[in-house]
Amino acid sequence: MKSLVTGGAGFIGSNLVDQLVKIGHKVIVLDNFSIGRKSNLSHHTKKNVKTIKIDISGNKKLDGYFKGVDYVFHLAGLVDIIPSIENPNKYFKSNVVGTLNILQAAKRSSVKKFIYAGSASCYGTPEKYPTNEKSKIDPQYPYALTKFLGEQLVIHWAKVYHMPNVSLRFFNAYGPRSKTTGAYGSVFSIFLAQKLAKKSLTIVGDGKQTRDFIHIFDLVDAMVKAAQSGKSGEVYNVGSGQETSINLVA
Repeated sequence: MKSLVTGGAGFIGSNLVDQLVKIGHKVIVLDNFSIGRKSNLSHHTKKNVKTIKIDISGNKKLDGYFKGVDYVFHLAGLVDIIPSIENPNKYFKSNVVGTLNILQAAKRSSVKKFIYAGSASCYGTPEKYPTNEKSKIDPQYPYALTKFLGEQLVIHWAKVYHMPNVSLRFFNAYGPRSKTTGAYGSVFSIFLAQKLAKKSLTIVGDGKQTRDFIHIFDLVDAMVKAAQSGKSGEVYNVGSGQETSINLVA
């Protein structure tokens, strides 16, 4: 089998590439390395993983990379909240236009499955926990909106063009290769960076606020199972289904 992973040098993408290689796939990675790191893939040989540096949001000549590809995992995109408020145009181009470009190339190549990395941020502040896929959609910042718009494209194309597309709404992932640098990051990443620097952990408020955390290995398994399934045109939440407080994480 042959898989193409956009954003494959990132935290989630590189762990997915590891699993795909493990189960015998040849993998093509498309990444502009604005977030991803080459070191995340350095343990792979060129025989198993071919990496191309490219900005999918500004390049429509993508068809050549899709030849013979069975599965497409579209993870590329910008992820931080505050920068999306400061520069919404950049996020729209990356997360919406980039998704459209990948969809078009995948459609022309008649891939067996297209997996989109959606986001649970589309729910805003949910009224009910655990939050199911029928919950109210309430994006509260440009990042969340652009990820949801990308998902809408993916599901719309599944219906109109009969593409085998599935969207997975990721909750809070943690595990190996999560970033520990930068001004913005997940609480796990921030805590890890502080621990490595032998600093005190910063807890905002009383620490009783909760999140749904999922280990990266479980998230990767979900992506592979979705690709191997017969599902199409569906949206699924991918999380633990459990609330965990920031105090417990600390």
